[in-house]
Amino acid sequence: MIEIRNLGKTFQTANGDIVALQDINLTIRDGEIFGIIGLSGAGKSTLVRCINLLERPTTGEVLVDGKNLLALSQKELLKTRQNIGMIFQGFNLLEQRSVLRNVCFPLEIAGVPKEQARKRAVELLELVGLADRQKAYPAQLSGGQKQRVAIARALATKPRYLLCDEATSALDPNTTQSILALLREINETLGVTIVVITHEMRVIDQICDRVAVIDQSRIAEEGPVSRVFTSPQSKIARELILPGSKSSVGEVSGGRKVRLMFNGEHSAEPVIANMILECQVHASILAADTRDIDGAIYGYTVLALPDDPRQYDRVIAWLDQHHNTYRVEE
Repeated sequence: MIEIRNLGKTFQTANGDIVALQDINLTIRDGEIFGIIGLSGAGKSTLVRCINLLERPTTGEVLVDGKNLLALSQKELLKTRQNIGMIFQGFNLLEQRSVLRNVCFPLEIAGVPKEQARKRAVELLELVGLADRQKAYPAQLSGGQKQRVAIARALATKPRYLLCDEATSALDPNTTQSILALLREINETLGVTIVVITHEMRVIDQICDRVAVIDQSRIAEEGPVSRVFTSPQSKIARELILPGSKSSVGEVSGGRKVRLMFNGEHSAEPVIANMILECQVHASILAADTRDIDGAIYGYTVLALPDDPRQYDRVIAWLDQHHNTYRVEE
């Protein structure tokens, strides 16, 4: 696994020090897809580059399979990096090389014999759905195809870990869907642990098992996607996951408000309809945001309940008995 302990990164500039990361502690388990999300400038890209020491941390430790990367010699570090693939927003393909030779490139650097490298590259291009584009050049490819080549190249040395730095940010929604499906397939079939850096909630929604929310150089919140999405604890997580919900709820006058959180346990149950029928009350939906994650429903719905104390208490009692994941809104 990957362990990040008390990590900090400070950049020295002519205008003074810039603190990019402070006291970061994370554990990324073998075989999972781990998401790191935050606003632009929060430090997430710096964090992922510290994992493979493209950026050297100022303080702390980065352990990969128990090895502290900062304690390794340059030769040992280069060998360890072969176990950590990386893909970028800008693809970073070599324009003068064909698709096949782009995928062969890291194998050439690693000293793999030419014929063996070519065979591996052909296998990977088939995996990413580009077996028929071996002789093409990057300028002849779409954005999605370029990213597929980049993924194949990152997998060339058979890494156990794949770091994705805003890998879908330059792609349209449909292409993003196909790339995320490919990453999930790679995770499931090859057992590669994937770390996803993004500012897009839909990416975390669709493929991540756990997520860390980073804000102003620190980890604000971390946990399973289902928990963080249904009940965000930090201010930044609420802003990212429930954008605009506070203002939309606050604009409605009258009535008491309650937020129902859905954590995947009530996917097939008509909770709100049952509540209205059994409690014999009127309720208005003020705001809602739900997502389908692996076939289960996660998210929230904000309801306006009657001002009548008896009716309100009846609803709260029903929720306590039938749907205890809720929060009374101020």
